[in-house]
Amino acid sequence: MSQSHQQASLPGCPSCEEPLEPGDRFCGACGYDLSAVPAPPVDRPTVAITVPAQGVGTPVAAGQVEWPRASGTDSSDLPAPTHRPADLPGVDSGGRPLPLAEGAAVRFDGPDAQAAPGPGDPDALAASAPGGPGGSSGDFELAAPDPRTAEHATAGGSVAGAKVCVACRSGQVDTDGYCENCGHAQPRERDHMEQELDAVAAVSDRGLRHHRNEDAFAVSSTALPDGSPAVVAIVCDGVSSASRPDEASAAAASAANESLLESLPRGTHPQQAMHEAIVAASEAVNALAQEEGQALEHDQHRHQNAPACTVVGAVVAGGLLVIGWVGDSRVYWVPEDRAHPPARLTEDDSWAAQMVAAGLMNEAEAYADERAHAITGWLGADAYELEPHTASFEPDRSGLVVVCTDGLWNYAEGAAEMAAAVPGDAFERPLHGAQVLVGHALDGGGHDNVTVALLPFAVAAPGAGSA
Repeated sequence: MSQSHQQASLPGCPSCEEPLEPGDRFCGACGYDLSAVPAPPVDRPTVAITVPAQGVGTPVAAGQVEWPRASGTDSSDLPAPTHRPADLPGVDSGGRPLPLAEGAAVRFDGPDAQAAPGPGDPDALAASAPGGPGGSSGDFELAAPDPRTAEHATAGGSVAGAKVCVACRSGQVDTDGYCENCGHAQPRERDHMEQELDAVAAVSDRGLRHHRNEDAFAVSSTALPDGSPAVVAIVCDGVSSASRPDEASAAAASAANESLLESLPRGTHPQQAMHEAIVAASEAVNALAQEEGQALEHDQHRHQNAPACTVVGAVVAGGLLVIGWVGDSRVYWVPEDRAHPPARLTEDDSWAAQMVAAGLMNEAEAYADERAHAITGWLGADAYELEPHTASFEPDRSGLVVVCTDGLWNYAEGAAEMAAAVPGDAFERPLHGAQVLVGHALDGGGHDNVTVALLPFAVAAPGAGSA
């Protein structure tokens, strides 16, 4: 059949089923290339075939149709598979396994074909017995466990420490992050993170629009030289327009946290320790750019688009609340007694904040501008100058310290809005409170990564304890 005749015989487009005209080479509706349509299969009408009663080797009588022998290869030129009754195990009406085994299987691909013994044949029963010659069913092992037994197989037969697919719950996750069974991509470890200590909790989520989580956090606790506790929370937000922002935020959070855990037990004042921690975080992010540009060490443009992030941290120690930041991540204060007003404790390093500080715009106008979130301070090799901001407070009442990225405060910008989003029991249940705040951002649209840490700040009631 010629190509043109084949095209003209098509009743409709194979792609969109739009009716075709004779001679069409492309579908007028969807543009489908009709020349790619394969020729229809040769018509082979179904006919009644009388199977000869005699064996395969017996000459065929007149008027009977000879059963064709199986082809040696399939359509892909591979050896044609030989199927045995034992390959399809079953049970009879009484629930007993059918007495078919490898030893009694019918062969369809050779001259020595034998008929399968009937259900009552003693040889078949002996072959199907556990200790008989056909005790092994000969079944090939499936690439993945049967879903009906996956739960038991996972519990008893999985490799120690191997991750199980979150989709099929049976396959193991390969090193590339995909299930070996169903191929489902697994959530990244950083897509959603939670951590809770006795006096601090943090939650980070990828959000609903970003393809990865470029935020990072670190929470920890240590002791001052006098034995009193010190609680630390660090939150970093990777700059998406820079390279490797997720690595930058992780490196900064880790370095700042380690610096604080080293300096606070030595007796360094918390505010000085916070300043040193931000410097350490900056050096850690700068080191990423040096790794990137080793081959271009003398290139004057090697720091362009270097890894970058913001940083904000809080330390509760010795009755003080010390904060530090670079960028537009924030710290809020929410009193435990909601009758008292909340407050925002940081000032953004951003275009909007500069416009407000210069008196050129009010806050509402500045943050409504499309340039509002352009930051003027960050950690990275291409930063103009590192200017860590630190502040120290001595609250006279108990409250909650909210440390967060703009992925949260975009949906609760004012201090009153943030206080309204914080659940009433967050002081006693900081992890639950952080989860609720992340949910608030996701419900609002989740346009950015969301990270928040909550530190309860407790002040003893007047007259309680010793002076």
